[in-house]
Amino acid sequence: MIVRKLRLQRGWTQDQLSEISGLSIRTIQRLERGAKPSLETAKSLAAIFEVDFQSFQPWELDMNSPEKEPAVAEDEKSAMLYAKRVTEYILGAIVTLIVAGFLIYKEGPTEKLLLVLGALGIAMVIHGLFVFEILRFPTVNFERRLAEWKLGRKL
Repeated sequence: MIVRKLRLQRGWTQDQLSEISGLSIRTIQRLERGAKPSLETAKSLAAIFEVDFQSFQPWELDMNSPEKEPAVAEDEKSAMLYAKRVTEYILGAIVTLIVAGFLIYKEGPTEKLLLVLGALGIAMVIHGLFVFEILRFPTVNFERRLAEWKLGRKL
């Protein structure tokens, strides 16, 4: 999350950060999803973002040093994940509209095609209600419990 936060603060795309840092876009994507960077990668990012390299490797801090604040606060993490979900939803909606428009242009507005596209539109609206957090799963801690189930332990 710290990489994503610093990148967004500077208004850089993943492509731009990749170019500046010399890291692959795939590496940057993995880091933004929570992968641990190598020492060389952490030092490279620290130089670019002008921060201490241990910001990217908090698990390697000296045990005797005083605890630092987390690099990304929970509310910031939540806000960045929300922004990512919304962005992905909007991009998906745009692609769906382009494909639907192409199909209607190519095949004509047949009754079967319009029925399928209508059902897809309803599904997109329902998905949007969840993405924009207008509707929520009835279980308040669903995501936390799902993550704990996947990990096999408490968070």
